[in-house]
Amino acid sequence: MNVNEAKKLVMNGLDLQQINSGVYSGEWMAAEGRKAIESICPIDGQALGSVTQGKDKDYENVITAAEKAFKEWSALPAPRRGEIVGEIGAELLKNKELLGMLVTLEIGKTVSEGAGEIQEAIDIASFAMGLSRQLYGLTIASERPEHRLMEQWHPLGIIGVITSFNFPAAVWAWNALIAAVVGNVTVWKPSSSALLTAVAVSRIANRVVERNGLPPIFFLTCGSGRTVGDLLVNDKRVPLISFTGSTAVGLSVAKQTAARFGKSILELGGNNCAVVTAEADIDLAVKGVAFGAMATAGQRCTSTRRVLVHSSIYDDFSAKLKDVYSRVNIGNPLDPSVIVGPLVDKNAVDDYTATIRQSVNQGGRLIHGGQVMEMNGCFVSPAIIEMNRQEGIVLKETFAPILFIMKYETLEEAVQIHNAVPQGLSSAIFSTDIRETEYFISHAGSDCGIVNVNTSTAGAEIGGAFGGEKETGGGRESGSDAWKYYARRQTVTVNYGNDIPLSQGVVFPV
Repeated sequence: MNVNEAKKLVMNGLDLQQINSGVYSGEWMAAEGRKAIESICPIDGQALGSVTQGKDKDYENVITAAEKAFKEWSALPAPRRGEIVGEIGAELLKNKELLGMLVTLEIGKTVSEGAGEIQEAIDIASFAMGLSRQLYGLTIASERPEHRLMEQWHPLGIIGVITSFNFPAAVWAWNALIAAVVGNVTVWKPSSSALLTAVAVSRIANRVVERNGLPPIFFLTCGSGRTVGDLLVNDKRVPLISFTGSTAVGLSVAKQTAARFGKSILELGGNNCAVVTAEADIDLAVKGVAFGAMATAGQRCTSTRRVLVHSSIYDDFSAKLKDVYSRVNIGNPLDPSVIVGPLVDKNAVDDYTATIRQSVNQGGRLIHGGQVMEMNGCFVSPAIIEMNRQEGIVLKETFAPILFIMKYETLEEAVQIHNAVPQGLSSAIFSTDIRETEYFISHAGSDCGIVNVNTSTAGAEIGGAFGGEKETGGGRESGSDAWKYYARRQTVTVNYGNDIPLSQGVVFPV
């Protein structure tokens, strides 16, 4: 299928128009007479469609509607909320092929990765449905006679969700669907590079809510970060902001949210590293590193950006890695044989070329790739750059398929190099020696929020809590007990006796 055929199929199949409304407050804002942002397909550089932007008044309408909806939605029993979220998952499944292809057309993921993106949202819906019957609190032994202590969790209210382009549906689902079963409503400000996906997903989710006779709970406000984003971040009516994006912007979000005593979940930069030891299965390691570095054209927060290889296997490993890179198909991601699609836009291409240039200027040696492809769209050749030391550009994250490769002598040295970057998201070790792997996952090893053994830094499952440390932000989303971020903890003391005995031996002689 060519690009134009795919565009027609997706736009018609998902009922997307040439100009789509970008604000949902229980009803879709009229698109006429409003500024629109074009969604540019990175495969051919042509417009896919456009989405209108909201104004201050539109934002206010969304928040007012969200406050009203929260009262009704939070009063529903949690298992009933879970049933609704389960239905949303079923609707996403019905539209999986079209939505996945939309992700491919809008941000350039391969067909497999586009479908996987939607499957992740579907999986989260299933997880959230089960979670709706497991929002457990604790019962705590009281030191006072005829007293009981317990812990319970209540929804926060309106959750602000600001997402990046690279996972335009899954990250929304991590937040919105988990928050929904806890009893919250969400206001979504998507990336301006993935607006059509946001519109399509919001329509599907809200159709399910509407047919069940319930108030709208998944609100949408498309617009720039300096308008809609700032309004959301500074709004005291929004107790929690979940932000996915750059460290620089995330720091600003954290400061603004904290200044009003709000909470934030931050999923920021990742300068992820894989350590390949002398005891590694080299072929397995090559595959894991190659996937981590090239999947989504290096535009995942968990993409492998550094690989540390033991000196005794360095030549063998690098030769095999370059061989894999030389056989990778780069091109139209609608072609199932293609592994590396385009970067999201021309700015990303500029960052890619600037990073390679700086790397060489700082002593790096380009040993594979590094070229902008002579094709329509935003295509580049995945690069491998050999570095003698970790400094300068290697300490920064570039959202592109650039892999820095370095030697090391001891595992302790490798861990020191591994941890000596500001970011702390995902990490990996490839080794068949249990002592090495256990050291890497111990407190003395990787300082990242995610650690992998004999598998890639990329490709996290939804069942675990996702997030990182240091400049990655410290937030957690998706699985495990990340749902607690969307709730307020309440400690309850119940006295079922006839007196008021005091704790800590305090006496009040009245």
